[in-house]
Amino acid sequence: MFTLAILIGIYSYLIFFLGILGLLYRPVVLITTIVYFSILIIFAQRKLKAGLTNFGVKKLVTEFKSNKLFSLTFLLIISQALINLIGVFGPEISFDALWYHLTLPRLYIAKHLIFYIPGSNLFYSAMPKLTEMLYTAALLLANDSFVKLTHFSFGILTLIAIYKISRRFMSREFSILASAIFYANLVVGWETITAYVDLSWAFFSLMAFWGLLIWLEKRNKRWLVLTGIMFGLAVTAKLAALFALPVFLLILVYDKYLEHDNWLNLSKRFFLLVIITLLIPLPWLIFAFVNTGNPVYPYFTSQLVDSGKTLVLPNFKYILTDLYSFFLKLNDPISPIYLIVFPLIVTNFKKFTLKIKILTLYCFGNFLIWYLTQEPRGGRFILPYLPVFSILAAYVIAKVQRHYLRNFLIAVVIFITLISIGYRSIANAKFVPVELGRETKSAFLAKYLNFSFGDFYDTDNYFKNHLGKNDTVLLYGFGKLYYVDFNFIDSSWVKKGDKFDYIAVQNSVLPKRFSDWRQIYYNKLTKVKLYTKGEKICVY
Repeated sequence: MFTLAILIGIYSYLIFFLGILGLLYRPVVLITTIVYFSILIIFAQRKLKAGLTNFGVKKLVTEFKSNKLFSLTFLLIISQALINLIGVFGPEISFDALWYHLTLPRLYIAKHLIFYIPGSNLFYSAMPKLTEMLYTAALLLANDSFVKLTHFSFGILTLIAIYKISRRFMSREFSILASAIFYANLVVGWETITAYVDLSWAFFSLMAFWGLLIWLEKRNKRWLVLTGIMFGLAVTAKLAALFALPVFLLILVYDKYLEHDNWLNLSKRFFLLVIITLLIPLPWLIFAFVNTGNPVYPYFTSQLVDSGKTLVLPNFKYILTDLYSFFLKLNDPISPIYLIVFPLIVTNFKKFTLKIKILTLYCFGNFLIWYLTQEPRGGRFILPYLPVFSILAAYVIAKVQRHYLRNFLIAVVIFITLISIGYRSIANAKFVPVELGRETKSAFLAKYLNFSFGDFYDTDNYFKNHLGKNDTVLLYGFGKLYYVDFNFIDSSWVKKGDKFDYIAVQNSVLPKRFSDWRQIYYNKLTKVKLYTKGEKICVY
């Protein structure tokens, strides 16, 4: 799994450097991809065979036949995955995907180049984008469904990693129960069908924690280096992953006291971890610094980011309110099983083994970091840490001495999983008519996009039928640009000297400087108005 994670990171950087060199052309990316994976297959044949052997297919089949809990849980996970695939192959309608996760790769492909986009709309263009590089390759070689399939695959990899880590502490049936607990989170089910990046963040964060667990066991510096590499990949997937750094320090400090070690050794370990972690996203940090003067842009600037809340001491009253919202009021809430087993974690902490205590510290540390840094406190911002939460929850259930209570908790997990399957089935049902060809993509997007909130789609094909290949449109009020299928310049990055033929305005008013332009089109559904100044090309 560690090798696979590193290979994913290397491929992402191959696309990044092709983009920096202005070589984002389909033939170049296709040849690079074929050569890269061909070399891997040639040099890794033995490891691949060993990996398939160690995966234990025969043992899996035997366990499936003999263990009812294992087989039931396994079938429920497969059912969830198949239901999620329905959403994967439907058109993308999610907010951030249309805002920047897909828009940035599309802009890169249009210019065959990775470049910084100034302005307030796409300020994320300066941030590390490991996952978006995979999306860029997927869009060049296939389509946006393949992009969503990439994110879906990170969910599957996370399930496998949860199972393999859990096997270090638990039997097979409770290990797979840990995977089921994670996958039954409604926020996870929703994310699997989107072109977001939180599942890749979750995968690499989990791999970093796994590496730290092995280091604590073997005390081999190699594993601390691997932990740093995994954590660095998590940071490259999402810069907000850096918020978890104090949690790793907390675990190292805890280990220092248990081992009666000195502060010098602790400092060396933490320094090594930080250096390796920062080396991985360094090319992106340099890219941001060169273009903005700030390696972690847009943090520490006036730009808003989705995880940049000022640290404040929590108010107990608000904590209870937030917990209630967290588990019960979000559109895609977190599984209540974590809250249900919480008293068992508190009462049994002293009896836990060292590794389980580390699991607990990691969970509580990241929950606190999430609570102090995330505003609003949405479920997806804690998703990267739910894998370890799920392992801890399964472990606590497995260790319950009273059979009736353990069986009750297992039944609760199964019930929550069934609820999740039903909910996601209903949510994904809207994609079925499109995938069966009974509804057009245009009709679907016209029905489900939020045009009052900056979404756009050429629902009546006016732009397609009336704009020439060389025509350029200056856009005002367009929030999400992925489905803009013509040459455009957004008002957030337009600069002096830019040329354009038309102006399109959505949910906004035409700037006064263009008051002499004539309106030639209005769409009641999308709230888009198109203006022209005749045959004259305008220079900004």
